[in-house]
Amino acid sequence: MVVVSGQPGSSEQTHKKNRRKQSKKKIPGATDIVIDSDLEEDGNPTASTSAQLPPPPADDDDELMIDVDPSAAPLSSAPEFAPLSADAGKTALKSETRRIPIPPHRMTPLKKDWVNIFGPLTEILGLQVRMNVQRKCVEARTSKATKDIGALQKGADFVKAFALGFDVNDAIALLRLDDLYLDSFEIKDVKTLHGDHLSRAIGRIAGQDGKTKFTIENASRTRIVLADTKIHIMGSFQNIKIARDAIVSLILGSPPGKVYAGLRTVSSRMRQRAL
Repeated sequence: MVVVSGQPGSSEQTHKKNRRKQSKKKIPGATDIVIDSDLEEDGNPTASTSAQLPPPPADDDDELMIDVDPSAAPLSSAPEFAPLSADAGKTALKSETRRIPIPPHRMTPLKKDWVNIFGPLTEILGLQVRMNVQRKCVEARTSKATKDIGALQKGADFVKAFALGFDVNDAIALLRLDDLYLDSFEIKDVKTLHGDHLSRAIGRIAGQDGKTKFTIENASRTRIVLADTKIHIMGSFQNIKIARDAIVSLILGSPPGKVYAGLRTVSSRMRQRAL
């Protein structure tokens, strides 16, 4: 007698798969519902439904199409502004006021040359200027005629140069040229001198009848004012450096002849650069 042993439940599982395939039913329409029935050991079926979205409708000829003009659409995301007029670039300057103090010993020359001082300030720069005798200062402010934004600063430098002792004709160059500056220093900044040593240093800078000072001015193309122990220089940045180096050498005790030789060399180099 032969006994064939097999895996228990294998025939039942195959039977369930065949029934599952047969029980799947597809219902046509807007939604597809799939019903799965499994027979359990107790014989109770279980059903699961899954809804699917309908396919997109096909394009019909009756669909409304809106024509868009390609020229009306913006080509880029950058904003577009209307062109500005010629007067739009001229911004109105805010009214500013500047007060320039005048030393007491320069009040008399200021009153004497007042016509030559306020004339360039009002005509060239378009400023409003007045002299305050009680406060001993010159007050200037911008007006509607002021065009340059740095006009007030130029006017203040012009009046300050006159207050330091420069001539009006020399100081007016500050209004016409942009590369002119003022530089001031004292003898004690270079070397501490007292008594006769200080007097001799001032004498070496000035020279006999102002010969040394004029030579430095002509060689370096600057203007120099000796006001006791203070020295004021007006000129371009490079020329101020040349004049200051020559004055410093005189303060430290160099003889004028040696300083002249150095100025001759510097002036010849400046002429070659100009050519």
